[in-house]
Amino acid sequence: MKTAVLFSGGKDSCFSAYLAKKKGYELTCLISIFSENEESYMFHTPNIKLVKQQSKIMGIPLIVQETKGKKEEELEDLEKAIKLAKDKYNINSVVSGALASNYQRLRIENICKKLNLKSINPLWNKDEIEYLDELIKNKFKIIITGVFAYPLDKIWLGKIINKKFIDEVQILKEKYKIHPAGEGGEFETFVLDCPLFKKPLKLTSSKISGEKNSWRMNVKIR
Repeated sequence: MKTAVLFSGGKDSCFSAYLAKKKGYELTCLISIFSENEESYMFHTPNIKLVKQQSKIMGIPLIVQETKGKKEEELEDLEKAIKLAKDKYNINSVVSGALASNYQRLRIENICKKLNLKSINPLWNKDEIEYLDELIKNKFKIIITGVFAYPLDKIWLGKIINKKFIDEVQILKEKYKIHPAGEGGEFETFVLDCPLFKKPLKLTSSKISGEKNSWRMNVKIR
């Protein structure tokens, strides 16, 4: 089955693509939404334009759709991109990385239903700690590129998701109700390497900005 992957460059979309491929789906293209609104309700924004480099090392074509990022209106832009993927690549399904957000999952499912496509959610309702363990087990190299919830601050930027990280976020879950996989928007990630990549990406520089418990790390890679 030919599938498009809603792709942000973060852990959820990358791992969902990986799981879909293991199940026999053909990863025909990636779809990335470039939002002007950093506070987008639907779409990942930190370092989003780096998906172009990830696409190249995956050897999978990329469809880019820009959006103003206005609530609900941005869904029209997502629909345009998915329809283009259907027309151009003859896809019959769409993979997304929704883990626990009904807001995202249901809106994607509605668009797919409208376009007569199957919506695939490999991570849906997966235990978050089990999920993080699987990322490590399958040799995903992932860094934190944004934090947006108390008590997270700039010292979390650049951290790699490893066993120590899992231990730390488990404590935060118990004490502050932080979702360990960041599904509530608490943090954002970027994938530097995974089994879908022909070679790893290397971080060459970074620029940090923000205040209090809202920080971003814009990175350059090669």
